[in-house]
Amino acid sequence: MVKNSEKAVRKTTNKIVNSADNSGTKCFEDKNYEIENPLDVEYVNEVHVTDFMKALAYDPVKGVDTSNAEHISAWTDALPVRSTSSSTRSQKKPSKRKLREQEAAKPKGISHSLLQYPLILIIGLIMFVELVAYISLRQIVRIWENVFSWRGKKRTLRNRLRASKTYKEWCESADALDKYMHKDEWKKTIPFAYYDYRLLQKVVKHLKMYRQGDTIEDATKLMDVLYVCLKQNFAGIENSKLYSNTYLGTKALIEEYVEEVTRSIEALASNKHIPNEEKRLAFKLYSKNYGRTAFCLSGGAGFGYYHLGVIRALLDRGLLPSIITGTSAGSLMGAIVCTRTNEELDQILNPELSCRIRICQDSWPTKLYRFVSQGSLFDAEQWCREAMWFCKGSLTFKEAYERTGRIFNVSVIPYDPHSPPKLLNYLTAPDCVIWSAVLASAAIPGILNPVVLMQKKRNSTHLIPYNYGHKFKDGSLSTDIPTLALNTQFNVNYTIVSQVNPHVHVFFYANQGSPGRPVTHLQGRGWRGGFLASTIEQMLKLDLAKWLKVLRSLKLLPKVNDQDWSSIWLQKFDGNVTILPKSNLSDWLYTIADPDADRLKKLMSIGQIRTWPKISMISNRMRIESSIEKVRKMVRMSSNKNSRAASRSNSQHDTENEKLSQYFDSQENINNYSHHSDAGSGDELVFLSRRRVSMPDGSSQHLQDKDFFREQNRRRKFMAQFLDSPKEQGSNSTQSSALLFESPSDESDSFSSPPPSSPEDYIRH
Repeated sequence: MVKNSEKAVRKTTNKIVNSADNSGTKCFEDKNYEIENPLDVEYVNEVHVTDFMKALAYDPVKGVDTSNAEHISAWTDALPVRSTSSSTRSQKKPSKRKLREQEAAKPKGISHSLLQYPLILIIGLIMFVELVAYISLRQIVRIWENVFSWRGKKRTLRNRLRASKTYKEWCESADALDKYMHKDEWKKTIPFAYYDYRLLQKVVKHLKMYRQGDTIEDATKLMDVLYVCLKQNFAGIENSKLYSNTYLGTKALIEEYVEEVTRSIEALASNKHIPNEEKRLAFKLYSKNYGRTAFCLSGGAGFGYYHLGVIRALLDRGLLPSIITGTSAGSLMGAIVCTRTNEELDQILNPELSCRIRICQDSWPTKLYRFVSQGSLFDAEQWCREAMWFCKGSLTFKEAYERTGRIFNVSVIPYDPHSPPKLLNYLTAPDCVIWSAVLASAAIPGILNPVVLMQKKRNSTHLIPYNYGHKFKDGSLSTDIPTLALNTQFNVNYTIVSQVNPHVHVFFYANQGSPGRPVTHLQGRGWRGGFLASTIEQMLKLDLAKWLKVLRSLKLLPKVNDQDWSSIWLQKFDGNVTILPKSNLSDWLYTIADPDADRLKKLMSIGQIRTWPKISMISNRMRIESSIEKVRKMVRMSSNKNSRAASRSNSQHDTENEKLSQYFDSQENINNYSHHSDAGSGDELVFLSRRRVSMPDGSSQHLQDKDFFREQNRRRKFMAQFLDSPKEQGSNSTQSSALLFESPSDESDSFSSPPPSSPEDYIRH
């Protein structure tokens, strides 16, 4: 059992990250301060605080400082504020109520006005009854599981699992539970309905054979097989059901596949038969097809401190993605991560961090007085000063990326209700100061008034308003998890979501188990609480969502603080992996409160324990992705070094290689800036026609057009045997690659020319 746990720790640790805990014994209570305690360092910049307060007082529409008591306006010095002409007096000014109605574009009608509030009352009553029934059902299932499912030794093993202090202890307890519940037999059994095990067996066999070969043909085929299998959810290996039948790990075949793929990537990187430029293009395509992983931190007010335990668990395993997004409370936790290196995070992610959390330090009488006088419980200036420590001063998104290599994203909403949400990062807002984005993302109406984003100005110590000084508010009101924007900007197709919103995580049920937490009914083959309970749960939950959609579609709900609040339930809150906290009713008392050291320790411990069951699924994804990115950087550096050192030759072969290298450089620069490959760049065409430049015998002769298409078809047929569905055999991942396979027959003498964007055209030009 100990041997299995040590093996699991090694497998789920990303060895590429130097700061990862290979032993699995690290605890967040361990302190390692090299010079001074980083919690004692202050980062408040008074000049920037003053600039921020001036920007808040400035009205960008009127162009005046609203902090002054007297406001006088006129067209010119010759035209007074009010005209005394009789024609002007006869014109009536529209009332404020009419102006608000026009801006809100509220639908009119006698029936709508008469039935709006009766419908709200009826639907609200129905939803209240269904909500009570839903919560009651959940409690009944919970009691049934505790009384009947978890008894005897099984209960003892589960209690030991929950009491684990380190990841190694948790692995030992999880392995013991798997053995007791005979889950080891399921791991060794290859067939299963939710993945293509025959395809995986074939791929593993061929990868191992080509990796051990020492010919150029073996190297080329290794590269082709990797091109086919390095994509999202290949053969269904990312299906959560493959990880929902055990407490630790998954099918042995999947573990073998991940291990063989990472070894093959390393072997291809060091293969002497493949030139660096071909490797560079191959790994660029691997990265594009496989996609990238993002770590998403939800909002949740005081529940947001659960994120710290999740971050700690991923950091210790070396599985923290480089793309991180945060909303509301999650943006504050994300700012800690994205402005500090792994070594700095290792020093501060412990319960002592509570001494720096002074966000809610004012007394309740002070908060209530501020709410009555200013419309919010908290003061923007105070939050500005406190946020500077979390953001390591006034770092911008671009400066944070250059310092840590992590891409930080913050979701905000313009104060104008008609404007779409914005995702701030080092591409969309490179000079924007992070702490201002964090404040904007936490500006929930009634909690904090909308704030102005600030940005740095070149050759100046002052900050200036961003986006003409317009104000922004909490992004979780509309897009808690901005998956679409992440996919568009960074090619993100896999998300790890730490979801702590208290009004949301109560509706996550997992009726057939979740990764690392199988159902106890019928030894994991049944439904949680039985099929009848799962059916009622689904019906109640879907009906609640239906009534919310009715209220939103018919615009029945009145807007409070000019905000449509239905979106806080009707949006996407989960990801490919969703980590949920274990909370109780007493936690609601700390929704707007600073945690002390004991409470922060409890929250971080729960966050860690709830993350460890997902580690196996996250590790299998991140190990492959990290291997691709590591080799890609290594090949890029080696290629640049060789290109600078190589002497220029007038031969046709060297000239074509040089021009291809220039093409790769230009495309790589585009890819580095946008972090997603452009589908129309012709990369697939170059990948499949690389022998046009370099033949197996080392000669530099050109393939004729007829041979060119024959080579494409030959390689297409070879790769087709590794496609995991008939649909994929007819189409590739991009439109350009699908078109390139449509070649004329070999008997025809006329051939269509490659697309104009291809590097062959670049060479001929």
